[in-house]
Amino acid sequence: MNFLAHAYLSFGQEGILVGNFVADFVKGKDLHQFNLETQTGILLHREIDSFTDSHPLVRAGQSYLRPKFRHYSTVITDIFFDYFLGKNWDKFSEIPLETFVNQTYEILDRHLKELPDSFGEMFYWMKSQNWLYHYREIEGIQKALNGLTRRARFDSKMNEAPELLLEKEAEFEIIFFAFFGDLETFAREKLTQLQQTHGNH
Repeated sequence: MNFLAHAYLSFGQEGILVGNFVADFVKGKDLHQFNLETQTGILLHREIDSFTDSHPLVRAGQSYLRPKFRHYSTVITDIFFDYFLGKNWDKFSEIPLETFVNQTYEILDRHLKELPDSFGEMFYWMKSQNWLYHYREIEGIQKALNGLTRRARFDSKMNEAPELLLEKEAEFEIIFFAFFGDLETFAREKLTQLQQTHGNH
């Protein structure tokens, strides 16, 4: 999943949110340099990604993308799901999206000194361009995929994916709603399990 979904699936817990955001910037034994709650957030992020990547509904969505985008289909579906989450935010949360996004930035700002420099560099652009809020718009998705295309090692054509989103939006939205309910249930249960294992509540 992409950043907005990981923020939502932190369930209002500050340390979990920090870990959920920084997970892709933390390798191997570096996990243990963080406090237990942030470690739990990192582990939750990894569980969410594994669940997502193996879910049959997600694979069904990727079947629309794979002929053109191949292994980049995974990245694209993650961003598409943030689009649908942002677009339908009021179905998932009573907190307005703009308020939730600003609270998320404030939390990450408070913890920035504890986090890897590589995350801080990315977060500067995330916050200044307000990625989390603008994922709800096709233009925001386009900017995100343009950036990923520039950074990709190969000719990914990810910048062309929004055309397919517009063409198949109804199909992708059905998949999103059917899948995201499963994911939220899984993430809540997994977080409880991880917190019991790590002894932090």
